Amino acid sequence: MLQCAADSVAREAVSPGTQVVLGVATGKRLRLLQAARAGFGLPPAQVVEWSAWLDAPEILLGYLERPCVFKIESPGDDPVAQHKLCVLGCRLLGRDVPSLPAHGELRDTDAWFAGFSAALGTLAALLAQHPHLQMVNAPAEVLLMTDKLACQQHLVRHAVSTPRLLGPVINYDDLQSRLDQNQLDRVFIKARYGSSAAGVVAYRRASGGREQATTTARIERTSSGLRLFNLKRMSRYSTRHDIADLINALAGQQAYVEAWLPKPRHGDASYDFRVVTLAGRVAHRVARVGQHIMTNLHLGNRRGDAASLLNAPDLAALEAVSMHAAASFPQSLVAGFDVVVKGGKASILEANAFGDLLPGLQWQGQDTYAAQLQALAA
Repeated sequence: MLQCAADSVAREAVSPGTQVVLGVATGKRLRLLQAARAGFGLPPAQVVEWSAWLDAPEILLGYLERPCVFKIESPGDDPVAQHKLCVLGCRLLGRDVPSLPAHGELRDTDAWFAGFSAALGTLAALLAQHPHLQMVNAPAEVLLMTDKLACQQHLVRHAVSTPRLLGPVINYDDLQSRLDQNQLDRVFIKARYGSSAAGVVAYRRASGGREQATTTARIERTSSGLRLFNLKRMSRYSTRHDIADLINALAGQQAYVEAWLPKPRHGDASYDFRVVTLAGRVAHRVARVGQHIMTNLHLGNRRGDAASLLNAPDLAALEAVSMHAAASFPQSLVAGFDVVVKGGKASILEANAFGDLLPGLQWQGQDTYAAQLQALAA
């Protein structure tokens, strides 16, 4: 009975044909969104392809003439769109236009972000001409969450608990200086504009000059120079030559350093959480459990039940820090947060503007996309 009433509210609030998405029609995100709409008896969302929109931004105007719900989805499922953003960024930065990267190659991420930033600036100007729109996410907040360093600095300004930030890193020697200055031997180096653990390095050093870097990035040395590839498995480097090359390559695309925040353990595995907030409230949450330092689910780690791993104080801390973080993004109906909880204290590892991709995960009987439609109806 309650579900029928909810379906009726959703149909009334999100009228047929009124959702427009800038996204990738064949991507997994849009497939899940369209399935959720079908489940409510709603027609498919109208999709403006990222690749087509980058070539002709004005094509969006025809979709915005009447009131509608508008959502920005990730361009990540379209390598052509991703490359167009990188080309745009290179032109803005005065660089040579790069060739299409190989699958999984970590290259020119700073140029990609420059292009993405310019594209979202254009989008924001177009959307500002249509104040009647109901926005799922705002360009400025999508951009802020995509810049990992700026996002963490933003959270710190809003008094949200995060790992201690050491700031941007220039190269390997700069990293060593920062460690010495802060009396640290274990840190994470993160690609400033990476996603899904791409370009993340867990670094530790010990007495006698020993050091180790654990990362999803694989070094490949070629006749034309060093290349980095993002893998779905961990690589470990223990020679200074390899580690210096790795850090220098990541820093060349912009990277930053933060203190290593130990994760709690369950048996022989460690875990953290992905939390999805809707309209500022905690909705879906899932533990990411694995034997690796990095617990991202796409790396082969398993899902766990948050309630079974957390006592009452820990659960309260998880919800409080997630809502505190969500409140700092008031124009984002939906956001994803990676959270570490230990000893009744919780910290935000990262925010993700596109953090709602959790296929099959249910909250109050709905997946993340159906729950968004319900939140829009409310």
